[in-house]
Amino acid sequence: MRTTLLVSLLIMSALTNSALAQTTADEIRLAAKSFLDDFARTQAGEGYQVTFETGNIDSRINLAPCTAPLAVEFTGDPWKSEHPSVQVACSGGRPWRMFVTTTVTINGPALVAARPFGRGERITQDMLESHSVVVNASRRGIITDASLVQGMVVRRPVNSGSVLTPDLLEAPDAVSRGDHVIITARSGSFAVRSRGKALANASVGEQVMVQNLASSRTIRGNVTAPGHVEVPM
Repeated sequence: MRTTLLVSLLIMSALTNSALAQTTADEIRLAAKSFLDDFARTQAGEGYQVTFETGNIDSRINLAPCTAPLAVEFTGDPWKSEHPSVQVACSGGRPWRMFVTTTVTINGPALVAARPFGRGERITQDMLESHSVVVNASRRGIITDASLVQGMVVRRPVNSGSVLTPDLLEAPDAVSRGDHVIITARSGSFAVRSRGKALANASVGEQVMVQNLASSRTIRGNVTAPGHVEVPM
C-alpha cells in the first residue's frame, strides 16, 4: 500500500513539474520585445526612428520548455507594412513556433513634391523637398536621394506634399520617333557605325525599331544613350 502511494505521489509530482516547466507568454513577449528593440537600435543608426507595440499573447498558452534561446524573426517586411508579424520559435528537443502580431512605425526622411507636378514634367532640384514621413506606410517604396530622380519624367499628376515613389517617375526618352540616331553594329571589340532614324520613342535600356538611312533596312536595337542605338552584328 505504501509502495502504491509513493508511486502515485511521484507521478503527481512529475506531472506538476511538467505543467510548471513550460514556455510562458511573458517569455515569448520578452523575446519579441528584445528583437524589436534591437531592430529599432539598428535603424536609429541609419537615421530612422522606430516605435512598436506587440499584440496580446494568450496567457493560457501551453508550450514545451525551450532548451535553446528563442529565435525571433519578421515574417513580413517591416519596410512595407506597419503590421508585420514576428515568429518566435524554439529549436530545442521539442520544437515549436508561434506568431506574434506587431505594430511597427518607421519614421525617416523622404522626398516629397514641393509643388504640384503635371504629367510629363521633368524633375528638377527646386521641385523637391525632404520631409520626415512614415516610411513603411507606403508599400510602393520611397525615394531619399534627389540625384537619382533629377531629369526623370512624371508619369501622372502629383499633388503638392505627396511622397515620391518610384512608380510615379520614369526615365525620359533617349530617342524620339523621327530622330536621327547613330546605329552601332557591334561584335566583340569590332564595331561599325551608320546613321539611322528612330521609328518610336524609347528610353535608355529599352529596345526600339530604327531604319538604316543608307540601306533603308529596318532593324531592332537597344538604346544605349541619347541618340545612340546598338544592334547585334
